[in-house]
Amino acid sequence: MRKSLKERLAILSDAAKYDASCASSGTTKRDSGASGGLGSTEGAGICHAYAPDGRCISLLKILLTNFCIFDCAYCVNRSSSNVERARFTPEEVVWLVLEFYRRNYIEGLFLSSGIIRSSDYTMEQLVRIARELRVTHNFRGYIHLKAIPEASPQLIEEAGLYADRLSLNIELPTDAGVARLAPEKKPSGIRRSMADLRLKIEAASEPTLQTKRRKRFVPAGQSTQMIVGADGANDAAILGCSANLYGSYGLRRVYYSAFSPIPDSSSALPLIKPPLMREHRLYQADWLYRFYGFGIDEITSSQTDGMLDLDLDPKLSWALRHRGEFPVDINKADREKLLRVPGFGTKTVKSLLSARRFRRLRMDDLSRLGVSIKKVQAFIIAEDWSPRRLIDRPDLRQMFEPQPEQLRLL
Repeated sequence: MRKSLKERLAILSDAAKYDASCASSGTTKRDSGASGGLGSTEGAGICHAYAPDGRCISLLKILLTNFCIFDCAYCVNRSSSNVERARFTPEEVVWLVLEFYRRNYIEGLFLSSGIIRSSDYTMEQLVRIARELRVTHNFRGYIHLKAIPEASPQLIEEAGLYADRLSLNIELPTDAGVARLAPEKKPSGIRRSMADLRLKIEAASEPTLQTKRRKRFVPAGQSTQMIVGADGANDAAILGCSANLYGSYGLRRVYYSAFSPIPDSSSALPLIKPPLMREHRLYQADWLYRFYGFGIDEITSSQTDGMLDLDLDPKLSWALRHRGEFPVDINKADREKLLRVPGFGTKTVKSLLSARRFRRLRMDDLSRLGVSIKKVQAFIIAEDWSPRRLIDRPDLRQMFEPQPEQLRLL
């Protein structure tokens, strides 16, 4: 029996939740389906991403289909999986986007797909949807497409004309992991597609000699996703791979997705999922590398096994191992020194550098900026504060570690 549009939307929006390339706001699970009322926090494919200025953007996040000819061991939609299958036509996806947008449910589309028939056929279907929305219906909302790495460069280039962002998933941090768990995928081909896309983005960003206008081509850049905890790679390897991707291919963002055990999984996969805190620490470390001037070796040297400290954030863990760098005088230190103080973000440092041109800064000034005094007091000197020997206390780490919790049996 043919499934209804609502049934397929439920299946294909649920299948899209494993893609971490757009962030969703966390909340408790509430569904009006059984108890009555209105709305649901977990249904019908609406997710929340965030713009650079902090705005929350609602996106229709779905797969075109969860059928797939590949058999990647870590993927719930692999060809050997027994999950319920469904598929949209391109016309149905276009209709859903337009109707959801007219009802003010969404501001854009996040579209991915399993691979059917061939990579080129699947990519052509995704491009057709984006082209129909942009050209036929003059849709001006946000569109994020998951490109198929094995598709022809011409199709990926055409997708870039209509999409705001394209993603090419690297899948796993090491080539050996991909060869073992997804032998049908070729990391060299994925990187080649990333390199081609970077060249096209850079070429489009150059103004033409005649019109001085820049071509619109993937204005939000490209991103990728790595699965964490499926292949045994440590955090140093994961962050090293990310640093190479940022440097070589100009990626806007690398997303980290903690491996989640799936039904009927391969014996090559771990039985339990990694702690979600590991995924969180990777994002923090990624931020330190991109915006705070830290090197990957500095971030990951806290543990001999190349893993990040799960109890403390990476910057605080680094500071505790390099106490000789502190305390830092907030009235004299340069930007690079201030960025390494635990508890100081980039906006805080910018405000401090601006404010100290007019007055000597005190601890009250940090409080007004929303800085946690407890976190920074051991690492700074202010006009009215000196930590004395607080930085040398042997129990300084214990002051920041989370308090133990009493577990319950029932």
